[in-house]
Amino acid sequence: MGALSHESLVEYLLEEAHEVAETIEADGGDAELQAELGDVLLQVVLHARIAEERGAFDFHDVARGLREKMIRRNPHVFRPDGSLQDNFPATVEEIVLKWDAVKRAEKPGREHAFEGVPAALPALARAQKLLDRAERAGLPVEPGAAPAAAPTPVPATEQELGELLFGIVAAARRNGLDAERALRAANRRFEDTPSSGTGGAGGTGAAGQRPGAG
Repeated sequence: MGALSHESLVEYLLEEAHEVAETIEADGGDAELQAELGDVLLQVVLHARIAEERGAFDFHDVARGLREKMIRRNPHVFRPDGSLQDNFPATVEEIVLKWDAVKRAEKPGREHAFEGVPAALPALARAQKLLDRAERAGLPVEPGAAPAAAPTPVPATEQELGELLFGIVAAARRNGLDAERALRAANRRFEDTPSSGTGGAGGTGAAGQRPGAG
């Protein structure tokens, strides 16, 4: 095995993050979750150490930057010195508005609502993120469809939704279609529609990013 690098560690960071998600969703218990979170933290430590060896930053810089970001992006929670505010917004909508305002001020160079959505996300996760961004930016969230197309069924539970998605993938496979590739293409078409705000002058800014992202 060669020397560790940011690039060589990417697969392990992704693997450990997926294992945390699996532990939570499978109700693996607190002990297992603690162990998996430790594995993710190890990846952070390793990346920080590699950066420190080339004189870029260290683990303390990462922690300090995170603290500053949380204070800066959550003025409804923290005062500038990091102490808690006496009062908090009464609604989620107020929190979202404050968060989006801070994000826009931080990254004024963003030209459209979808900028910053990772291209490497799995197609289904990316579709959900694109729709979330579009809705919060006031853009249409329904993809272009034939006028005669039947309404998309809305499952009542996540279990029913999972079965529906699995059935679609199975049907696609029987017909020689790649469901992941098909959805990636649909995502691109959604981003490229004139109403999406991705066409320069039609940009909508960086509205629509959930707290914690970017």
